[in-house]
Amino acid sequence: MKQALEFEKPIVALSEQLEEARRRHSAKPGPALQAQVEKLETQLEALQRQVHENLNPWQRVQISRHIQRPFMLDYLSLICSEFVEIHGDRHIGDDAAMPAGFAQWGDQRVVVIGHQKGRNTKENLLRNFGSAHPEGYRKALRAMKLAEKFGLPIVTLIDTPGAFPGIGAEERNIAEAIAYNLREMVTLRTPIVAVVIGEGGSGGALGIGVADRVLMMENAYYSVISPEGCAAILWKSREHAPEAASALKLSAQDLSKLGIIDGVVPEPLGGAHHDHGAAAQSLKDAVLGQLQQLKSLSSDALLEQRYHKFRNLGVHATS
Repeated sequence: MKQALEFEKPIVALSEQLEEARRRHSAKPGPALQAQVEKLETQLEALQRQVHENLNPWQRVQISRHIQRPFMLDYLSLICSEFVEIHGDRHIGDDAAMPAGFAQWGDQRVVVIGHQKGRNTKENLLRNFGSAHPEGYRKALRAMKLAEKFGLPIVTLIDTPGAFPGIGAEERNIAEAIAYNLREMVTLRTPIVAVVIGEGGSGGALGIGVADRVLMMENAYYSVISPEGCAAILWKSREHAPEAASALKLSAQDLSKLGIIDGVVPEPLGGAHHDHGAAAQSLKDAVLGQLQQLKSLSSDALLEQRYHKFRNLGVHATS
């Protein structure tokens, strides 16, 4: 059974009524029960649209963190006919929070890198709650260099609350690892498409987010700080997280208007956690569409466009 967020509870209640009506109709078919089922189906679809067409930024943050939302490896299992994972950064070790490898994405051979979370305690300990260590970012760059060497495009799937801030990560130079990735990704002579599939938190997201095309799933967020962190600084209380989420302009819809991202990948009605297959198909098509456009550019034109894309971020003009 799917876990319901607070604003989804009216939808869940109506869904339960519909399922009960369907059971009664299945046990004893009749025109009256058939009419009731059809009426409830119409009401449910209308309610879902009403709720999800009017989501505020904080509600989208909650959806982006939903435990049943598809994670990186869920998407790869649904999209890719093959995924050969590589391990280790050739310095310290491997980081299970940042899977990377070669994949067949539709008809396109690519290198895929991303953050992976867990759904239970054991998985989260393995994946470090999606917060990568320096080894993860160094492994990511190793995979990117292989992609450049073999002439393969790069797809990154971002889903992290942020890079791991622990003492060990600091001792192994987490800031330097991320900064090095930013510099090197600007100069990679192969197409890069980045997609924020869930949480896009701070430098942990940006460390694999320098790309020719940056997309976001409809209910993802991308921000320099989490709403709770912002609220703790500005209001001295995490209770103000909903206000912070609105002020940060972190939703895909806001960032698209500001020109920070290049496109919004639609999710099935109710969010990706309601239909993994449909969400995966949307993601697959969106990435293939962007790669098709980028393939027509020479490597010099690609680098020139990428440079200007990031130089123009944050430019403000007044009349």
